[in-house]
Amino acid sequence: MKPLVLTVAGSDSGGGAGIQADLKTMLALGVHGMSVVTAVTAQNSLGVQGAWELPAEAVRAQYRSVVDDIGVQAVKTGMLASAELVETVAELISGTDAPAVVDPVGISKHGDSLLAASALDAVRTKLLPAATVATPNLDEVAQLTGVRVDAEERLREAASAVLAYGPRWVLIKGGHLPGDAVDLLTDGAEEHWLRAPRYDNRHTHGTGCTLASAIAAQLAMGLAVPEAVTAAKAYVTGAIAAGFALGRGIGPVDHGWALRRDPR
Repeated sequence: MKPLVLTVAGSDSGGGAGIQADLKTMLALGVHGMSVVTAVTAQNSLGVQGAWELPAEAVRAQYRSVVDDIGVQAVKTGMLASAELVETVAELISGTDAPAVVDPVGISKHGDSLLAASALDAVRTKLLPAATVATPNLDEVAQLTGVRVDAEERLREAASAVLAYGPRWVLIKGGHLPGDAVDLLTDGAEEHWLRAPRYDNRHTHGTGCTLASAIAAQLAMGLAVPEAVTAAKAYVTGAIAAGFALGRGIGPVDHGWALRRDPR
């Protein structure tokens, strides 16, 4: 049977991020993807024109429906929008015997807010402590901890600030820094510095969702956290390199890039 991975996230009508990106990533990596929709967005290559969160009872019912019948080997969370949804999802994943990858989505690629300011404390005190791996980008690190990273040397400080809230591991994504795309994975004792070339490609919509989903897929296949994150980083780097134009703005990464490689 294929490993089972559940995404708990918002819908991206443009198909580049959110549950659409998550399910494409899971398909590409050979696991069975399932979804709990937390919010619906009107979104395209130019930005987010509107967002409507679902009631907590609808999120809880979707989650229980999947987990109680089908089961799950890993869970990934994305856009949770409100404090009530953050608290609901934190409670659900805390009670599930599977690793949880928490992507603390706060701001879209286009700079649109996807998390109410009132929800930040719930992310810090309820969601991050339930995470096996938390995957904030530098904007989200600043939003959650106040630490502003402007150089690679400060990634360790950012990681310590996030780990203080209780996730087992944190992956600080340094993609917004100049130079190579460098990320720091640490549990406070072990450190893994992950580097990849930076591609001159503006079409990077969905990178955060894609990376977190790829980590969850690798964890569901039985990899330890450092190996899962390393494999996921390699997958998302290829997806960024193959990112393509869509609409009039920022296009998405290409989730299917590895499926089209010449098998020879």
